[in-house]
Amino acid sequence: MNCSKILVINPGSTSTKIAVYQGCESVFLKTLRHSSEQLAQFENISAQFEFRKETILSELIQADIEIDDFDAIVGRGGLVKPIESGVYEVNEPLKADLRKGVLGEHASNLGGLIADDIAKTIPNARAFIADPVVVDELEDVARVTGHPDMPRRSVFHALNQKAVAKNYAKAIDRKYEDINVIVAHLGGGISVGAHRKGKVIDVNNALDGYGPFSPERAGTLPTGALIDMCFSGKHTYEEMRKLVNGKGGMVAHLGTNQAHEVEAKAVAGDEHNMLILTAMAYQIAKTIGGCATVLKGEVDGIVITGGIAHDKTVIAYIKAMVDWIAPMKVYPGEDEMKALADNALSVLSGEVTCKVYQ
Repeated sequence: MNCSKILVINPGSTSTKIAVYQGCESVFLKTLRHSSEQLAQFENISAQFEFRKETILSELIQADIEIDDFDAIVGRGGLVKPIESGVYEVNEPLKADLRKGVLGEHASNLGGLIADDIAKTIPNARAFIADPVVVDELEDVARVTGHPDMPRRSVFHALNQKAVAKNYAKAIDRKYEDINVIVAHLGGGISVGAHRKGKVIDVNNALDGYGPFSPERAGTLPTGALIDMCFSGKHTYEEMRKLVNGKGGMVAHLGTNQAHEVEAKAVAGDEHNMLILTAMAYQIAKTIGGCATVLKGEVDGIVITGGIAHDKTVIAYIKAMVDWIAPMKVYPGEDEMKALADNALSVLSGEVTCKVYQ
């Protein structure tokens, strides 16, 4: 058994999750909260680098965790250039793009930078990122839209989708690279991907594009009505961006992004809450059906994951619509920390070859 010691770093907008793994076992897990007052002193996310790094190191010291014997530090991958799925060793081109935020600024951009900086202080330690949201394995035909200036982009929950797809493959005694599976990640954003023989050949843009609406995101909208709203003079550019991502979906319909609250009201008899909840489930199932056509009906399984996978009403609705396609397996919640640790461990054990970012 590989007993490598791994530090996992997952920066979010107002928190930083850290974990220590000894081989496959988690021995320490902590969410470090950052107040708005603490973050307000920084001009941008890049400027938070030293603050977040020192907060992590201080927490490890307080927990009596030896820092100088880590074999690897793995950080959440950020908005770098579109890349294939896999584990990437942090190098200079990767660090440059994480600093620039070539596809946007997000706290996850700090993951690889902090991992590299800590690893440099430890003899023989290696720094990695794995399966960032910009993983792009789309087939060319899936990129084409009705206008050449607006091609489809691959932005989705790559880390968790890949992890649960591999878990499903193991559960049916198959290799991920040998099966076709549809994975639906149901969280604040919703992504539904068609995985064919180890590659996500089609997936909706879960950040600001299209697909099912979610607790916070509007998903696919009627284009004409959206254009009219943009030029109505009633909304600023920033407000329209928020309408699509942040104040869309359940927030727009019901004033909340808490799916479990919506389900509780729906089950208690609130007809409008039930309508919105089942409409979301309807759109998820419809997208799963679309992925089944992409895979030409050759589907070995449908996997549902993410926080909303705990919602029995949503799961029952989806199952009733898609059960004819393939067996459906539910992995509620998500475990990004373990997924990151497992990816690092796969490289340290020699099971997987590390990829080079260029």
